[in-house]
Amino acid sequence: MEGTENQDNDRRDEVFSKSVRAGKRTYFFDVKSTKGDDYYLTVTESKRRFNGDSGKFFYEKHKLFLYKEDFGKFTEGLQEAIDKIKELKLAQGEEIVEKLASDYTDLDFDDLGGK
Repeated sequence: MEGTENQDNDRRDEVFSKSVRAGKRTYFFDVKSTKGDDYYLTVTESKRRFNGDSGKFFYEKHKLFLYKEDFGKFTEGLQEAIDKIKELKLAQGEEIVEKLASDYTDLDFDDLGGK
């Protein structure tokens, strides 16, 4: 029974997942729950790298944990930084084109390390 209980906890832990392919990087946005039924967000950046010594590809990952009490301040800081980048680009005379997010992710199975 213990194995079944751990599987139920693992399923409860993962509430929602969204992957976004952006050039050579993939971002994963995962909503998870705690034992106390609270929620938090993990943002994972994954980049495919090549190890010249072994001759094999591997994935380098960086993870950020965001807790609900920080959502507002994080969102404000992110929006302020994005707005500043737009302002600086416009000051340089560059046109900024915003792309609409697709409901579908452009996935290439070669990126998953398959042969």
